Amino acid sequence: MQGQRRVWRPDWPCPVVRILHQGRHGRSDPTFRVDEAGRVWRGLRTPEGLASLVVQARRDEVHAEAWGEGAAWALEAVPGLLGAHDDWSGFEPRHPVVAEAWRHHPHTRLGRSGLVMEALVPAIIEQKVTGQEAFAGFRRLVHRFGERAPGAGADVGLWVQPDAATLRRVPSWEWLRMHVDPQRSRAVVTAARVAEALERTAGLPHDEADRRLQSLPGIGVWTSAEVRQKAHGDPDAVSFGDYHVAKDVGWALTGTPFTDAEMETYLEPWRPHRGRVPALLALAGLHRPRHGARMAPRTHLPAR
Repeated sequence: MQGQRRVWRPDWPCPVVRILHQGRHGRSDPTFRVDEAGRVWRGLRTPEGLASLVVQARRDEVHAEAWGEGAAWALEAVPGLLGAHDDWSGFEPRHPVVAEAWRHHPHTRLGRSGLVMEALVPAIIEQKVTGQEAFAGFRRLVHRFGERAPGAGADVGLWVQPDAATLRRVPSWEWLRMHVDPQRSRAVVTAARVAEALERTAGLPHDEADRRLQSLPGIGVWTSAEVRQKAHGDPDAVSFGDYHVAKDVGWALTGTPFTDAEMETYLEPWRPHRGRVPALLALAGLHRPRHGARMAPRTHLPAR
């Protein structure tokens, strides 16, 4: 089945796969696929309906095809999704390690999906748990309550996250079966009740979007930053409260792991581009050796 198509010519060498990977939630994310041809598939719930989107770089062009009621919206969003609106003006490396990371990754951009709930639901599920536990919970949620992606997306096993109305109806025991505890499930359901208002934050200034996100119970600094990075394309969003980020930033830039407070002080001169520093360091593979204690998966919740 042939979908709607678009060819877009970015004005920089766009690393399509690397940028789109910003929106992936674990290797088994059912809403994200990379096929043998190197094409990236996304299952999206757009304001106009479900969409399957496939994107591929061909020399200096980006070729995209989409299916479903949201196909036109998805194709229109491709430049933003690939970082066309990400403005690096005013960013200064300030540190030789950051400068070297930027030199090796000069074409990286921060994508902007414009889909707030798509970023928020997995971010809440990922709160204060191991990556393995978080990704498994998100995968179970999508498979049990999501929908098959339309058109050719279904042929590659692509799924779309459940909509807000469905999330509001998921029973408490089903959340537990998916290994999502009551604190996180309540936050998801609360967000789903005001989903339309949350989606409108995509068009607000980043500070105001942050304020509105954090006004909801269960959404704090870390979750807001994760959402603003992916949905809003906020280059100043830093994931304070992450188990690894502050430690890795401190180790890479000073040789000593930071606390969140120390990282906040250290990154202040980079404002309004603070989020670029951890992102560049991560792209460069700069993280402290993982020899210490790790967060252990919890065992008091049923896995099924």
